[in-house]
Amino acid sequence: MTNIEDEALLYQVASLYYEQNRTQEQIGEELHFTRWKVGRLLAEARDAGIVRIEVVHPKARMRSLEERLRDAFGLRDAVVVAADRVDDERLRARVAEAGADYLTRLNPTPRQLGVSWGRTLDLLAARLLPGWATGVHVVQINGGLSRSRTPTSAQDMAGRIAHLAQGTLSVLPVPSIVEQETTRRLLEQDSAVSDVLDQAAAADTVLFSPGGIGADSVLVSSGYLTADDLASLAAAGAVGDVAGRFIDARGAIVDQPLDDRTLGLPLEHLRNSAVSVAVVSGTAKHAVCAAVVSSGLCNTLVTDQHTAAHLLAMHQREEL
Repeated sequence: MTNIEDEALLYQVASLYYEQNRTQEQIGEELHFTRWKVGRLLAEARDAGIVRIEVVHPKARMRSLEERLRDAFGLRDAVVVAADRVDDERLRARVAEAGADYLTRLNPTPRQLGVSWGRTLDLLAARLLPGWATGVHVVQINGGLSRSRTPTSAQDMAGRIAHLAQGTLSVLPVPSIVEQETTRRLLEQDSAVSDVLDQAAAADTVLFSPGGIGADSVLVSSGYLTADDLASLAAAGAVGDVAGRFIDARGAIVDQPLDDRTLGLPLEHLRNSAVSVAVVSGTAKHAVCAAVVSSGLCNTLVTDQHTAAHLLAMHQREEL
């Protein structure tokens, strides 16, 4: 083979292994090589500079991507963590930890912190250290009582954030979605609910994690919606939810009757908040993350490098 053919083969093997996550055995079967020859070709690819291996610390931040995100979307701030070859759950944990670090370093320290709920924020709360702040008042921005036999962790998560900051807590003691709009209106007239919503509206910092449109949504596991409901929402243009409210790619409410049955802070308060922090990771949330960032629902983003790259590619296409 010529040098060009050699390089093409090395690139092919390296691409199959490092980019497509194929095993050496699978590559060997496809190219009719032994596993040992595949290993030797991978070593040659590294020696030739076709493959460059970089060891990245789990907390490493991608500063150039952060700067580009701030410039492209007019963000107040951005945190981008390395994604390398980790699965979705490890990536979620890594981004949640970055969110906890960011919240701890936030200056000025939040005095009244509005929080949503979900798996990512559970992980974030678990990574906060005692004394991350002092005297913070934490308030739930949307209902979190479960309608299934599996309880949500909404109150526990918010309580942990407050406890570790030697702070106080206001919970929103209602479901996220009720069956009738009239029920929502009646609940909002109760002072136990209206007082908390007023506090949520007055929060100087809001922390949330957008939800995807997949069947693993916490709104499905909590009994609010079914997988068929989500499929219908997706067909209507929904890309995910923010604090229980389903939005399209422009950040607009998709299903107004459903939104009229949703209890929590209206989305405009997120757009008008001094600090609105979205913590989001993974391919399944690329679309909802893009909607949140481009529509101004957050002014601070904590995410992973692949999501950041997706957002920047989308922005570049729109600029053309």
